[in-house]
Amino acid sequence: MSARSSTDRLIDALRPLRFGPPVTHVYDPLEYARAAFDEYVDRYGRGTREILLLGMNPGPFGMAQTGVPFGEVHHVRTWLGIEGEVGRPSEENPNRPIQGFACHRSEVSGARVWGWAKETFGTPERFFARFFVINYCPLVFMEASGRNVTPDKLPRAEREPLFAVCDEALRETVERMRPRWVIGIGGFAEDRAREALAGLEVKVGRILHPSPASPKANQGWAGIVTRELAELGIELP
Repeated sequence: MSARSSTDRLIDALRPLRFGPPVTHVYDPLEYARAAFDEYVDRYGRGTREILLLGMNPGPFGMAQTGVPFGEVHHVRTWLGIEGEVGRPSEENPNRPIQGFACHRSEVSGARVWGWAKETFGTPERFFARFFVINYCPLVFMEASGRNVTPDKLPRAEREPLFAVCDEALRETVERMRPRWVIGIGGFAEDRAREALAGLEVKVGRILHPSPASPKANQGWAGIVTRELAELGIELP
């Protein structure tokens, strides 16, 4: 199945899902930022890969704005070379407006991920020859205040159907790209990968999440992740 067909299937499967309080708004950037996401996949996600880096779900100033996983605006525009029109969700939270590539807020996690890739590999072509970056769940969940709600904090009755859809999408991606490794960026992504990919011939690992909420990540995330990958046997330039 092609990447675009998989994206269509994922959007259709997610659309009927409903989420209750404290979640008041749900954004799906695969819908309103589809053009930028497709450009990311078309340009950098064709063929097989050695390593898939798996995030949790979009951040409010990253993929939510640009459609690109960990898509901090500056790095998406200047390093990945992607920029374009971004629409808006059907029900927008006034405390979390979608400004697309006009967003001036920096997503720290995204800046760290793509900054590390740039520093380590130099060019996107060298990085994507071996790696590809995706999110386990493409949806953004938020409270009325704009406060982010991560998928692991949803009630079980909402998590289970969501995870079933996202598990299937992850399996499709792995079967299409045939990576040797799927590496969770943080513990949640690692856990979901282990469950979703059980029985497939792929190794699962983990690296530290770059969130500024993590004290360890604020002590030189790039260097820590380089060492963690080396401990997994993944050689970098």
